[in-house]
Amino acid sequence: MAINVTRWSFALLVLLSILPSVFGLYFYLEGAEQKCFTEELPSQTIVIGEYAAEEWNEDTKQFVKNKDSGIEVVVEEMPEGKRVFSQKLAASGKFKFTSSESGTHAICIFSTASGWFDNSKTRITLDLAIRDIGDDGDAPEGTLSELAMRVRDLNDRVDEIRREQAYLREHEKEF
Repeated sequence: MAINVTRWSFALLVLLSILPSVFGLYFYLEGAEQKCFTEELPSQTIVIGEYAAEEWNEDTKQFVKNKDSGIEVVVEEMPEGKRVFSQKLAASGKFKFTSSESGTHAICIFSTASGWFDNSKTRITLDLAIRDIGDDGDAPEGTLSELAMRVRDLNDRVDEIRREQAYLREHEKEF
């Protein structure tokens, strides 16, 4: 029994270590409200966001896609407030920006469909992927074998850990 638990624990550890640095979430915006998320990023790191915005429909009592709505994404380096990225986007799609300096970045999102006094409710689904600037993650899926993709993912994970360690060392020197 102890051997089985050890095997499963090891298998789970291996599985978790090969997962890419991606997180996904959904949240709600009401009217002109904006939500901001902070992320510690090393310099020269690509952040790719895939999103979908859906508005609440009172007639159907559910969230539906509205092609006339959209979102605005603003990314600032903190605490200086230097704007790295700002763009009005469609109701669903992708955005991408590169961090120019190490540090905390605020990623702010708000709906462009609503006015100041509009109380419409919007559900935003957001997946963020953090990659090295040299990553070829946009290569077509069929071009790499499964083993080559796993090796690339593991190498990306090692590079990500190295960048994070370098960032932490740099951060410790400041103190």
